[in-house]
Amino acid sequence: MEFKDYYQVLGVPRDADEKQIKSAYRKLARKYHPDANTGEPDTEERFKEINEAYEVLKDPEKRSKYDRFGADWERYQHAETSGHAAGPEDFASWFAGTPSGGRVHYEYRTTGDSGFSDFFETLFGDAFGGGRTTTRERVRSQPQRGQDYEYPVEIPLRDAYHGTTRRFDIQLQERCPSCAGTGMNGRGFCPQCSGSGTVPKSKTIEVQIPAGVRTGSRVRVAGQGAPGINGGPSGDIYLRVSVKPDSRFELDGNNLRTDVAVPLYTAILGGEALVPTVDGSVALTIPPETQNGRIFRLRGKGMPALSGGKRGDLLARVRIEIPTNLTDEEREFFSKLAELRAAAR
Repeated sequence: MEFKDYYQVLGVPRDADEKQIKSAYRKLARKYHPDANTGEPDTEERFKEINEAYEVLKDPEKRSKYDRFGADWERYQHAETSGHAAGPEDFASWFAGTPSGGRVHYEYRTTGDSGFSDFFETLFGDAFGGGRTTTRERVRSQPQRGQDYEYPVEIPLRDAYHGTTRRFDIQLQERCPSCAGTGMNGRGFCPQCSGSGTVPKSKTIEVQIPAGVRTGSRVRVAGQGAPGINGGPSGDIYLRVSVKPDSRFELDGNNLRTDVAVPLYTAILGGEALVPTVDGSVALTIPPETQNGRIFRLRGKGMPALSGGKRGDLLARVRIEIPTNLTDEEREFFSKLAELRAAAR
């Protein structure tokens, strides 16, 4: 058995990183795939070499052993013959589509043998454990979770305060019905999904947005994302919440801030003023001689905590209203008041 230079097979330098190795493999695998080169006698063998080289160089442990032993591999390990020469019927392909339109390409053998060269088997032995578990079996035994999706949603403060239910029309990628998600149809790429294995689908979902969400909160909708691979669970959908600015209220943690208009006479003599809350106006007692800008705290009238904790407060800032369009009699009273205040000093 001759030494196989896996770096030369993939056309990468010996110090190539994982990204370079993966990129080289994908280019060569597409070029020499048996399905794309029917009738070419050397293609299958070349394709096997490419997959074998990638199997070693993508795995840090195998690559380390390969780099260490190199051409002296016979001194360290005894041969273990595979006893089977692969034919075209032993190979199959599977393409898993991604929501971005790309493809994840898996190669596996359909026979019970590992399909690698004697050199590979000698250097690494039964690389996949007892019983020669095939790559196809490994792929099938490792379900993959579907991809998550994230969508922005803007809601008014009232809905963030009370919670709400919303219906959304979203665009997802689902498994192509024509090729069952393989990306292949017959001897070529599936024309319906262009080889991606997925096709777009519009979907309407109903989501419960809990009370207390803030800008930046994410609401999870379990199991509504991309379908899983090999029987894996579907991904989730996350709604990224943005709370619209409100003309009356300002968020301050769990507290709300607002202005309350107080007539000048009420601020001087005392009385009541109506304070706006999200649930409606409430009466606030204004003590005599209340100054402009004074803040009153209304306990428990703020935002609910998203985690179900204590509700915040409403901080009401007094904004004294100066009367306009005074009558002559009113001006006379204010003049008298000014004289009285001056005399008191």
